[in-house]
Amino acid sequence: MDISRNLWNSSLEELKQGYIQESDSYICLLCGKKIEKGIIYPHKGTFYEAQRYIRIHIEDAHHSVFDYLIGLDKKLTGLTDHQNHLLRIFYQGKSDKEAQAEMGIGSTSTIRHHRFALKEKERQAKTFLAIMELLKEKDQYAPAFVPPHKTAKMVDDRYAITEEEQQDIIQRFLPEGINGRLKKFPPKEKQRLIVLREITKRFESSTNYSEKEINQILEDMYDDYVLIRRYLIEYGFLERKSDGSQYWLKQ
Repeated sequence: MDISRNLWNSSLEELKQGYIQESDSYICLLCGKKIEKGIIYPHKGTFYEAQRYIRIHIEDAHHSVFDYLIGLDKKLTGLTDHQNHLLRIFYQGKSDKEAQAEMGIGSTSTIRHHRFALKEKERQAKTFLAIMELLKEKDQYAPAFVPPHKTAKMVDDRYAITEEEQQDIIQRFLPEGINGRLKKFPPKEKQRLIVLREITKRFESSTNYSEKEINQILEDMYDDYVLIRRYLIEYGFLERKSDGSQYWLKQ
């Protein structure tokens, strides 16, 4: 399942609620967890139907959709560190005076100025979104770009990848598919991004791996598994404990 594609292709309402609905299930947009319909799920001594349970999952695993989205890289949110901090304070229900005291800046009028700037950013975002939606109806030559993975650490021109380019590169470096061997490690960063993203399909989400398990999975694909492991971490696909004892797919 391509979690990033689900996230970026969701509607505003779906993104706000944190999940999408399919014919037989609900899928968390934040981690890809699938909750099947028609099943009753137990949680802390109470039983819940699927739609209520997917909401409980989001609360337990991600605290809230707001917390998850505000924690994304600034390249994906478009927020400065200062704006990010302010929004977190506002979401906690704090007053302008409390926000001013916590941040130690200016006065309450300074906070109101920042609120105005954020509202202006919201208006701009809505206008831009409407423009892009209208453009889709007319721009018949627009290429289909592959959305960046939502744990990306640096979003720049290297992520300008079309679906056609992606398929060509995968075929060149992984001709036998994800279960085959990597012919060679790509020399260009755009190629590396595509290949590394494909390699992550060998891992299960929400599963912790030991370093030995990670190395075995990667060595099955490529002799220099240490190189692959390092780049998976560097590009934001894998996370690990500081002592290297556990690895997992970043969600």
